[in-house]
Amino acid sequence: MNLFRSPLRFVVPLAGLAVALALPSAARAGSCEDTFAQKGNPLSGIRFHAEVTVAELSPPVAIRQLRGIAATRGYDILSEEADDGSMLLEQPRSGSARPFPIIATALAEQAAARVKLEAKLPAGMLAGAGGARNELCAMLNAIKGGPDGIAAAERGAGAVSSAAPVVIDALVLSQQISQEADTNAASIPSRYQGKTFTIKGRVAHVAKDGGSYRIAYEIPNSTNDLAIRFGKFRFLTQISCLAAKGQGAYALSLRTGQGIQLTGQYKDYDPARHVMWFEGCRPVD
Repeated sequence: MNLFRSPLRFVVPLAGLAVALALPSAARAGSCEDTFAQKGNPLSGIRFHAEVTVAELSPPVAIRQLRGIAATRGYDILSEEADDGSMLLEQPRSGSARPFPIIATALAEQAAARVKLEAKLPAGMLAGAGGARNELCAMLNAIKGGPDGIAAAERGAGAVSSAAPVVIDALVLSQQISQEADTNAASIPSRYQGKTFTIKGRVAHVAKDGGSYRIAYEIPNSTNDLAIRFGKFRFLTQISCLAAKGQGAYALSLRTGQGIQLTGQYKDYDPARHVMWFEGCRPVD
């Protein structure tokens, strides 16, 4: 991953930083690096922008290429409207750094396409301008025109990030999803699509669910039920894991309150019921 190729691994919370990083010196003329710009400030939110113009390229082909490029680098694709020349990427959460959006647009220009990326950091976060420039331009400079571009677009169609499983506590994951739902619940399925998690916690109950067994994690119903209350009231997302084939005996052996650590892939999310399901779940050896 990425923006910051450690996903904006150069992004850090504002607290504790004494100074912001200055913009790098001007890059070579006519290059993507030459178009790079930084706007805003840490209090209102910093924005990074860069663009390229590629000959023999249409906006839909540019966006489909960019999808494959971004997925390979670990970004989540939240929305793609290739025919209209737009896509929304997101740098995933990393440690204390919050996720943030990267808007991609492609515009037709006389047998060419002008492709732009704009990263929008949340207020209170910083990123090294040099790292941001390198990451945005690494993606943009990988876009090709002509037959090579069409072939790359075909390969990139439908691509999703395939990062290693995220190891996380069930309650932490529940609170993370609930906070994201407060911002925009509609973006959650795209953010988690194709992702695999190793989830640690305790068994609330096991139930038959179709041809499988559903293992529910022990999670309070709301923040009011937490031992330590913080922030505003919100319903907490319940986490359930559908056991993989061949794991029925394991599921039936579980007891309420028993500690578990299961690895599974995102399946579905219901914002009205405050539940997220994972499937193909297996115990960690």
